[in-house]
Amino acid sequence: MTGPVLCAVDVSNPHRDDHVLRAAARLAALDEAQLDVITVVPDYGMSVVGTYFEEHHHDKAVEEARRRLNELVAGVVGEEANAQVRHLVVTGNAYDEILRVAEADGASLIVIGAHKPDFRDYLLGPNAARVVRHSKCSVFVVR
Repeated sequence: MTGPVLCAVDVSNPHRDDHVLRAAARLAALDEAQLDVITVVPDYGMSVVGTYFEEHHHDKAVEEARRRLNELVAGVVGEEANAQVRHLVVTGNAYDEILRVAEADGASLIVIGAHKPDFRDYLLGPNAARVVRHSKCSVFVVR
């Protein structure tokens, strides 16, 4: 790999993506690649829903997501390895932002989890499926 490994996690569900992050860390270590971990905060500000939130709600949500992301990565890969990880908190649609960051950073691999699908998303969740379909780099899906 020439570019970083981008691992997408959801910090709103504690420990659900631990195994995804462990897989991404192993894959990055195999090639001595940079590990980038991304989480996406929904953008409520541009919709009707956004009118129900205070102005500083988004900043608080990003700050909390950053704190949770740091705790998650440190807890899974350890403090020393966490210091080398690039933590990314972005706002928007999960799949759009994952794809945008992967392309902008020249990622060689995206690692994403696919969780218990419901009937309409039987093989992959909606975010994982869209990332797989539209990514310009390889995608490793962790069940």
